[in-house]
Parts: sequence; C-alpha cells; structure tokens
Amino acid sequence: MAVARHESGPFATVSALASQVHPVFMLPPLATSLFGGLLSGGFWPPVAALHAGAMFFAVYTAHVKDGYVDFHVRGEDDDHPLTASGCRMALVGAGVGFALCAAAIWLLVGAGAALLTLPTWVIGYTHAPQLDMNPVGATMGYPSGIALALLGGYYAQVTTLTPRALGLAAVFLLLLTGIKIIDDEQDYDYDRSIQKRTVAVVLGHQRARRLAFGLFGAGLLGIVGLSVALPGVPPSAAAAALVFGTVAAIAQRGDPETATMLLIRGSYLLLAVLVTAVWFRPLA
Repeated sequence: MAVARHESGPFATVSALASQVHPVFMLPPLATSLFGGLLSGGFWPPVAALHAGAMFFAVYTAHVKDGYVDFHVRGEDDDHPLTASGCRMALVGAGVGFALCAAAIWLLVGAGAALLTLPTWVIGYTHAPQLDMNPVGATMGYPSGIALALLGGYYAQVTTLTPRALGLAAVFLLLLTGIKIIDDEQDYDYDRSIQKRTVAVVLGHQRARRLAFGLFGAGLLGIVGLSVALPGVPPSAAAAALVFGTVAAIAQRGDPETATMLLIRGSYLLLAVLVTAVWFRPLA
C-alpha cells in the first residue's frame, strides 16, 4: 500500500506522514493543554504529557482529514503528499494514538478526564467535510478545540473545573474565533465560489472584521476582569491583554494575510505572558 504520492521507500513514507504536522496550528493546543495543567496548581508531568499527546493526535487527525477531503474528495487542492490510502492509514494511526492516550488518562485519573478529552478528536475528525461548510463550524472548530485543551489539561490534574479555568477557556475561544474570522477573509472569493459559508462570506469583509475585533475586545476585557475578580488568576495576567491588544491595534488596518500573521503571533505572546504570570505567582 503506497503512502506517499510522489516517491517510494521508508524515508518518503515518514516524510509524507510528517508533512501533516503543521507547527503553527499544532503547538497552540499542546501549549494550552500544558498551561491548563499548570493553571490547576496540581501539575503531574505524566498526566500532562498524556493529555498533550492526545491533543497532538486530535490535531493531526484534523490536518490529515482536511487534506484528504480537500484533495482526494473535493479536488480543491493542487497537490497532497499522501495517497488516499495513506491518509486513511494515518487517520487510523492517529485514532489509535488518541485512544491509547485517553485510555491511559482514564486509568490514571478517571472517566471524567477521558470524556472531557474525547470531543477534541471528534472536532478534528469532523472538521471536514461536516463542520467546515457552515459559519459556526468553520470558524469555531479550532478555537473550541483550544478551549477544550485548556479545560481538559486542567481537569486531568485536579478532576474539577473552576471559574478561572472556565473563564480563561472562554477568553481563548473569543480571541481565536476572532483570528479565524480574519484568516478566512483570505479565501473569501474561493469560499464564495464553492458556497462555503464562512463568516466573511455571510457578513462581508467589513462586518466580519468588525465582529472579529469586537470579539478581541470582549476577550481582553475578560482577561482583565478575571485578573481582578478571581484570586486564582494573578493580577499580572492583565499584562497579556495589553500585549495582545497592542498587536491587534497594529493588525487592525492590515490585509487579511498580514493581520492573521500578526494576530497568531500575538496569541503566542498572550499565552507566554499568561504562563509567566501563573508560573511566578508564588513569588508575588
């Protein structure tokens, strides 16, 4: 069974499978999972590693399924490194990897932690073709996965969810949904031609951009509010709002590609500030 489309041999197979690991989209779920564990105050590295591993396989599933649908089913993409059978093999392998991580979490922590982890794989597997053709699914699939990564990483450590975990997950959901709205502006013409109803297609460029920045404002206010109202969120976390807000202000007048690039990096900075604030909280 051929796995790679363009070459043969073990190296080509490994290279084709590795091509579906996209660091820009893969790192945030893993980092957010670990942040959730750190935020809980009960960080146990083996469980944290298992949950991060589950997030890896969930996102890998999404990448493979998206490429399979776009190239082998819809014919939208010009090329893809994996054959159709290679995609199916990769999906089975990722599914097994996710199941093993979830089962280990179940054994070490409990059924609740495993069940809270499961929806991330469901989102990844159904992103294409089920979720990506309507505004809610196309826009909020990845942000929802990030929010669940934080909640799952948190719950796996302490088997409970607190207002600070729920509040920060909501913040990530708002900010990343805004970024995805702007990102989808890049494919406006093509999405409209295939009747793919992204927010940009439904609302138009200007209203979609206003909605995105409205979500940014709500998310940043949420960070400040949490840092003031909840003792579990250190006051220094409010600096994350300032950092991301500065990047958003710069990105506001940029074209969709430039704005998306800036905002994604801004989200990395936001997470870094939040991790720093939580990590050094005992020193305050």
